[in-house]
Amino acid sequence: MDLRDIQNLIRFVAKSGASEVKLEMEDVKITIKTNPEEGGKEQVFIQQVPAGQPYQMPVAPAPAIAPTPAAEVQPAETKATPAEDDSKYVVVKSPMIGTFYRRPGPDKPLLVEVGSSITKGSVICIIEAMKLFNEIESEVTGKVVKILVDDASPVEYDQPLFLVDPS
Repeated sequence: MDLRDIQNLIRFVAKSGASEVKLEMEDVKITIKTNPEEGGKEQVFIQQVPAGQPYQMPVAPAPAIAPTPAAEVQPAETKATPAEDDSKYVVVKSPMIGTFYRRPGPDKPLLVEVGSSITKGSVICIIEAMKLFNEIESEVTGKVVKILVDDASPVEYDQPLFLVDPS
């Protein structure tokens, strides 16, 4: 892994909103930590593994770190709106880490708004991941009740994006 790859990885982690990412390969261990309280400043630790040591799998894989902050945020969201009201809605979640966009381009109209009727398979948002713009399709037919993420915001895997009334 060369310096350019490491710099690209740091930029991607900073944009994704993840608080910590660990990457272990045969000869290099990289840990990237971001601190949102300090303006998103990154700390990078790179460790060279001697050739004589056997490679070991990490005890806790990197994806296990990402759901922890989301799990802490959800109780706050539950307190903000009563659980009985949201239970009848279907939650559309992010299938990947990236940047959430509500429109296909800067000069294009919004894909969906609160009150929009959507059908299964219709494009409801765009998520940019590593310079690729992925169209996210609805898995349910219904009416958009609430949009839970601001436009051009970083999202994590399995983060709630929309509430849809399936009736």
